[in-house]
Amino acid sequence: MKNVQIHPHAIVETTDIGENTRIWAFVHILNGAKIGANCNICDHCYIEYDVQIGNNVTIKSGIYIWEGVRIADDVFLGPNVVFTNDLRPRSKKYIKSIETQIEKGASIGANSTILAGVRIGKYAMAGIGSVITRDVPDYALVYGNPAKIKGWVDEEGQKLTKHGNDQWISPNKSVYILTSTGLLKT
Repeated sequence: MKNVQIHPHAIVETTDIGENTRIWAFVHILNGAKIGANCNICDHCYIEYDVQIGNNVTIKSGIYIWEGVRIADDVFLGPNVVFTNDLRPRSKKYIKSIETQIEKGASIGANSTILAGVRIGKYAMAGIGSVITRDVPDYALVYGNPAKIKGWVDEEGQKLTKHGNDQWISPNKSVYILTSTGLLKT
C-alpha cells in the first residue's frame, strides 16, 4: 500500500489498495475489497467485500457499495449515489449478489439510485437524482425517474450533435457511430 493515505478515523480491513489512493474519515472498507490506484474515497462511505474498484475513481461522500459491484477506471460517483444489491429483498433471506458493472469513464450524478444487475456503459453520464433501472449504453446521457436516454456525450461529458443517420459529432469534431451497445468513437 505505497503512498496510501488513510484517515485515522477510517476502518480499512483490506490491504489490496493501489498507490496514491486517499481514504477519508468514517470510511469502512471490508477485507476482500479491491481498490485501485489514485482513487479518492470521501467521508462516510462503506465498501463491502467482493467489490472491485479500478484506478482514478472518485467516490464522493455517503456511498455504500455492496458485494458484486464492479467499478472500472476513471469513474465518478457523486454524493449519496445508492447501489441496490437484491432484487427481491426479505429480512434474513440472503441470496448471492448480482453483479453491477460501471464501465470506464462513467459519471453518476448525486443522489442517483442504481438497480442491482445493471451495466452503465463507457463514458455514460447520469444526471442528478436518476433512477437507473436498465442498462445504460456507452456514451449515453440519461436522467429522470426512470432514467431515459436524453442525448449522448463524449469522453469529456460534452453533448454530441446528430450528424446524418446514426452518426454523432463532438465539439472537437470526433465522430461516433451508433451500435448495439451505444456509441463507438471512430
